[in-house]
Amino acid sequence: MGDRNERGPATRRRRTTISGEATGTSARQANGGKPGSHGQGEQDAAGAARKHRSSNDGFKDRLSCHRLQESLLSSESGYSNYRGILNWCVTVTMRVLDGPLFLFQLHRYGILVDPIQVVSLFLKDPYSWPAACLIIVSNVFIMAALYTERRLAVGTISEGTGAFLYCVNLGAILCFPSATVLIVNSMTPVGGVFALGVYTVLLLKLYSYKDVNKWCREIRQAKARTLSRSNSCPSVHRANGNAVHSHVTYPGNLTHRDMYYFIFAPTLCYELNFPRSPRIRKRFLLRRLLEMLFLMQLQVGLIQQWMVPTVQNSMKPFQNMELSRMVERLLKLAVPNHLIWLIFFYWFFHSSMNFVAELMQFGDREFYRDWWNSETVPYFWANWNIPVHKWCLRHFYKPMLRRGVNKLPAQIAVFLLSAFFHEYLVSIPLKMFRLWAFMGMMAQVPLALFVARFLRGNYGNAAVWMSLIIGQPIAVLMYVHDYYVLHYGGVSEARTA
Repeated sequence: MGDRNERGPATRRRRTTISGEATGTSARQANGGKPGSHGQGEQDAAGAARKHRSSNDGFKDRLSCHRLQESLLSSESGYSNYRGILNWCVTVTMRVLDGPLFLFQLHRYGILVDPIQVVSLFLKDPYSWPAACLIIVSNVFIMAALYTERRLAVGTISEGTGAFLYCVNLGAILCFPSATVLIVNSMTPVGGVFALGVYTVLLLKLYSYKDVNKWCREIRQAKARTLSRSNSCPSVHRANGNAVHSHVTYPGNLTHRDMYYFIFAPTLCYELNFPRSPRIRKRFLLRRLLEMLFLMQLQVGLIQQWMVPTVQNSMKPFQNMELSRMVERLLKLAVPNHLIWLIFFYWFFHSSMNFVAELMQFGDREFYRDWWNSETVPYFWANWNIPVHKWCLRHFYKPMLRRGVNKLPAQIAVFLLSAFFHEYLVSIPLKMFRLWAFMGMMAQVPLALFVARFLRGNYGNAAVWMSLIIGQPIAVLMYVHDYYVLHYGGVSEARTA
């Protein structure tokens, strides 16, 4: 078939941003660049206009990074290249069913699934909700960013002062929740991960909010004219039963409604006019909700019944450094860990994010691409988490290239940033600093170079899968072992398998 999805990742076209050629053509005609115009004066005017437009187009390309589209795993997307992920899921499932480990644990320990026990992972005291309170406090930082932008828009503070206020605000978003998690004893590790995850998302969103509004001010200054102020979320009229959303211009976007729409939208990249779906599909919404509820219970059951006993049985070999038994426990943990990771991916990136997007009529549903066909490590990291990849590309990687940094150092810097946040989200809630997550992420750099140089096609794809299957259990066992040693003074093999 001639469909682009059948060609694989090697020939996949790069998605462009929303800045159509037709707009550029009409702009050229509006600025006097008519076809067949004569005269040196008109040519000079046209050349100056083209130079001015090229400057503005650079900003416009940055302002729009979303487009109306469905997720790949949605039936409406028309995507059909599921063979890689489906074959892998079948292989893992058959291995699970053929292997005696799951049935052995079920026979030996009985049913360990207890959904009520999950509540204790979030709360030590039912009357103390530190994670929830910490998330509510995040509204202070949101309002600080909004009112800083309003002052910058009217010119009551300078760009330098605004940049300083943003540094303080973003620094507080990074430090305040981590200090709270470390100090408050009633904060559980799971509650701490959840709260820090929310603040990390907020940090990336507000950084994007700052950048886009700054680009809007630069465009306004470049045009050398005052833009009329409009409403951020204007009144919505209906045509044929579908909502029609009006165009928003800067600084009309600086309102509470616009800000909170962006905060809750399933994206990390801000723009003034997000693509919007015409209506809320109730059946689609219900399917995603049922998937979320079912897969959440399935993950809890697999973790309690399969993964927890395996991890507990791995503590003694890791303490005594028994290499053969360490490898055995690692391989036993690899399958359940990877299966739970695959379920989590579908639950979060497809079911949950599509549910939120449908509820908010957010049109861009590209939360992931075909990472399961990855033949290189960079392709996997660029396609399995599109919101983070899009943010890194727009606000970190490309700005470094524009400042003259070479591609390889810029790519390594992106991995460093990702490694920092991985460690930030693990070490602080556990209240210990071991750098396993950081080193695991940075190990992706030499792995990427090795795979790119020596492995091609299916061999490269196998290497990517093996890094996922083996790498994650190693990090899990390292953190669990160190957590038990630090908090309980040692480990004991409560069960044998």
